[in-house]
Amino acid sequence: VGCHNGMTSSGGLRLDNPDFIARETIILPGRAERSLLYQRLVAAEGEQMPPVGERLSAREIGLIRSWIDGMASRQEAGGGHWAWQSIVRPEVPGGSNPAGNPIDAFIRERLAREGWGSAPEADRRTLIRRVTFDLTGLPPTPERVAAFIADQRPDAWERLVDELLASPHYGERWARHWLDVVHYGDTHGYDKDKPRPQAWPYRDYVIRALNEDKPYARFIEEQLAGDALYPGTRDGYEALGFIAAGPWDFIGHAELPESKVDGKIARHLDRDDMVANTIGTFASVTVHCAQCHNHKFDPIPQADYYALQAVFAALDRAEMKYIVGDGAATRELNQLEGRQREVEERKRVIEREATKVAGEPVVTLNGLIASAVTDAEKEALRARRAALVAASMSAEARAELDGCVKELAEISRRLSEMPKAEVVYAGMIYRGAGQNFVGTGRSGGRPRPIRILARGQVTSPGAEVGPGALSLLQGLPARFEVAADAPESARRVALTRWLTDGRNPLTWRSIVNRVWQYHFGAGLVATPNDFGKNGAKPTHPELLDWLAAEFRDSGGSLKRLHRLIVTSATYRQSSAPGAVQGDPQSRDAGNTLLWRQNRRKLEAEAVRDTILAVSGTLNEAMGGPGWQDFVVERPEHSPHYRYDLADPGDQRTWRRSIYRFIVRSQTQPWMTALDCADPSMRVDRRNESLSPVQALALLNNGFVLAQSGYLAARLEREVAHDRRRQVDRAFRLAFGRDPREEERDRAAEFIGHHGLANFCRALFNLNEFAFVD
Repeated sequence: VGCHNGMTSSGGLRLDNPDFIARETIILPGRAERSLLYQRLVAAEGEQMPPVGERLSAREIGLIRSWIDGMASRQEAGGGHWAWQSIVRPEVPGGSNPAGNPIDAFIRERLAREGWGSAPEADRRTLIRRVTFDLTGLPPTPERVAAFIADQRPDAWERLVDELLASPHYGERWARHWLDVVHYGDTHGYDKDKPRPQAWPYRDYVIRALNEDKPYARFIEEQLAGDALYPGTRDGYEALGFIAAGPWDFIGHAELPESKVDGKIARHLDRDDMVANTIGTFASVTVHCAQCHNHKFDPIPQADYYALQAVFAALDRAEMKYIVGDGAATRELNQLEGRQREVEERKRVIEREATKVAGEPVVTLNGLIASAVTDAEKEALRARRAALVAASMSAEARAELDGCVKELAEISRRLSEMPKAEVVYAGMIYRGAGQNFVGTGRSGGRPRPIRILARGQVTSPGAEVGPGALSLLQGLPARFEVAADAPESARRVALTRWLTDGRNPLTWRSIVNRVWQYHFGAGLVATPNDFGKNGAKPTHPELLDWLAAEFRDSGGSLKRLHRLIVTSATYRQSSAPGAVQGDPQSRDAGNTLLWRQNRRKLEAEAVRDTILAVSGTLNEAMGGPGWQDFVVERPEHSPHYRYDLADPGDQRTWRRSIYRFIVRSQTQPWMTALDCADPSMRVDRRNESLSPVQALALLNNGFVLAQSGYLAARLEREVAHDRRRQVDRAFRLAFGRDPREEERDRAAEFIGHHGLANFCRALFNLNEFAFVD
């Protein structure tokens, strides 16, 4: 304390202030060996504390160790922070009732404590519209609505739910939610924002994995270490697009070498994005807040953050080639192409040096080649230039160049004999050898050394750290035992095992909370990306843990989780804030205790897809490169994405919005007005705003105007020359109901004055079209 106090805080450390000790995680309760205080007491000569004077005896150090280790039980007894505690499956209130849904037991027990009741069940038309949008992102057809309303079987609802979960549209709907969280995009972002033409296989992987209902643990495994755990499989490669889903600094990597400060910063931030995306997505922890200092709110020291960076230290973002069904061939392909780039670069260096020696004659020949008219003339001049350059080489350089030419020929031959490769933009060992963007492939994929950076500055590196995860969880090792000569993928496999371990409470709570949010408009934890002390507390902690335990222990089926939620009486409640026992409206206007269902605004993609479905123009083709609703200008340098030049009548753009080519720097104006997610950010929950801009966008956008015409044409085809029946058909398509007599009369009158297309345009602008009750 003489060196570390309020007046003399050597190294910025204070041991006289309990708040400082807790905030800076000087002591990790129950983890003496991970605690900075203990580590410095037992450090090697030169780093041991205190640096001068009498050292602590072994007995005294042992007492301190026991004291820190004993803090775990005391903290546990005091509750600690809820998110770090193990999941303990709670008893369902009211005992076991096989005929009931446990979700309802938890919700009603909580409402009973307030003396409140629940809203009644919504009508059947409302229910089918609600669940169809929730599970597929599309409206139910008028025929399906009528069939469900007429279905009197006791399991009609369950049959409907199973039908929707089996639809391929389910994967398209829920992939959009996932891609928001991982901030997927089809361009790099940053200054030049160049396209990523091979990002889409990852998007298709997510859709495919959700439709196949992959166990959640495998879903995680494939996205972090699919190449190692499932080699040779399409999903094992394409899932790695997760690691590369975020923005990438083209200038910082391709135009600046790693030896320069700005190049170091670019690569540090690149790994930071990988770490933040992984831990934020799968564990709902803001670990990235610890890159400059120990986390200010949660017990996450800097060492934990940089241990996570070490997991990804060998990786870069690049186009990965793979051969489906043959992991060995894929490895050989990448090795050959990496070697090819290295040899080509070496060949260019030799020729460049020889060109400098040849001097002015080469410059003259370059001018002649540029002005030559015929191909024969150009070829002859190129041959003279090549001879001149060759004559300027030393014997050693000429021999090396000949070796490069022969090796390139042999590599080309071997590549030509290999099966056709596919490509995905992914996190990978980059074997390229560009002038500045040089990956770890040259060193056999050996991870870069990762050091703790003082204040996050690349110019202030400290102690080197090995791969690991978070030290705040009991029973899980915070550092990974990975051999020095192990492949870099062993680090990613270790992180995957840490995340999917049944003892890790963060992973299982995180995903069930995310799924709950999209069904109710808010999660049981209102901050789905932050389960830390600065985030929200669970509104129903017992229900959260029951769901997490049930999901984890039953195999991690997302479809089973959806079915459990949407078959509950809680989900099927009316959203109308009418008379409910106890008048909860006055004390819980935000409906945090779920005494009714929440009315929700459709996301931008759902609005657009619904317009296409109602007008009859929706192209349901799945997968492949994204469609583009823009024209690109100046693609050679910094592309400009001109949405104003797009043709709303282009049928290639009438596919579902999940397949849209997503630009980071210049977002789609109409979709952005409707609260579409910003692809440069990790979006855990969409905004739901209401503004004049949205009203104007829905009223005047070229897409809406065009689709209004197509819907009018559909009505003319299906119900010719009968205005009132056209109104009926339009209402059934748009809202799943018949119009009231007053609505029918007013609509027919409106059509008479303004035409059928403008009536269709008006339907697209009604609240009933954009909201789900």
